[in-house]
Amino acid sequence: MFKMACLSAAFCLSAAASAAAPAGAPQPVVLYGDDDYPPYSYVEHGQLKGIYTEIVRTAVQAMPQYQVELRPVPWKRGLLMLQTGQAFGLYPPYSWRSERPYVRYSVPLLMEQLVVFCNAEVMAKRALQQWPADYGGLHIGVNAGFLLGDAGQMAALRAGKVVLDPAKGTRTNLLKLMRGRIDCYVSDRLSAQWELQRIRRDGQAGAPMPAIHETAQLDSQQGHLGFTARQPDAYPYRDDFIEQFNAAIARMQSSGEIRRIVDQALLP
Repeated sequence: MFKMACLSAAFCLSAAASAAAPAGAPQPVVLYGDDDYPPYSYVEHGQLKGIYTEIVRTAVQAMPQYQVELRPVPWKRGLLMLQTGQAFGLYPPYSWRSERPYVRYSVPLLMEQLVVFCNAEVMAKRALQQWPADYGGLHIGVNAGFLLGDAGQMAALRAGKVVLDPAKGTRTNLLKLMRGRIDCYVSDRLSAQWELQRIRRDGQAGAPMPAIHETAQLDSQQGHLGFTARQPDAYPYRDDFIEQFNAAIARMQSSGEIRRIVDQALLP
């Protein structure tokens, strides 16, 4: 009962923020971003930052009909908000249309490369040459709410007795991997490398820092701004917003603005 009340309250707040604007005034819109997926979307010192955050922020600045606020949210909760219509938009989901029929997707924002990292102890015990055939019985970390594949791919993992172990965020999973609490971790390569540098800088892994290795390259995936397909009456501007947002992203791609945002985010 308490959980239902909380969800209802969240919907009321979201609906109030997205209520129709007075004639001539910009339409208020709230978009949510993953709060723990650096360097793409994350919170630092109370501010929502990251590559996707800057791409979305830059795109909506070219949409004066809308007054857009970006808010952080835990990824799994954000997906639930999309599913129930409590959130209008969330970034950056991959396009899993069959698995998430409640999401409409923008044009792709950026390409990510999924890879598998494993700790040295596991690599000393077995040869990890083929995914997922050589990973049977291992505990594989994933970010909470993360889909590792479509229904067929997930069935193949289960058939191979691969055990998925979800936890919130890249840093948490990398620390679990280095401390031997999971055997391997599936992540975007850039996100893992970026967070490893921060762990090394902060000295959180202990001294010396345990070795982990990339053992497999999986599919490339594209991140999007996802929009709820639910509660259409609450978001009568949805189609127009998507059209304008997609056009803004196309202009940014053509001008090289997205590449500049990525390069700037990765400066040491």
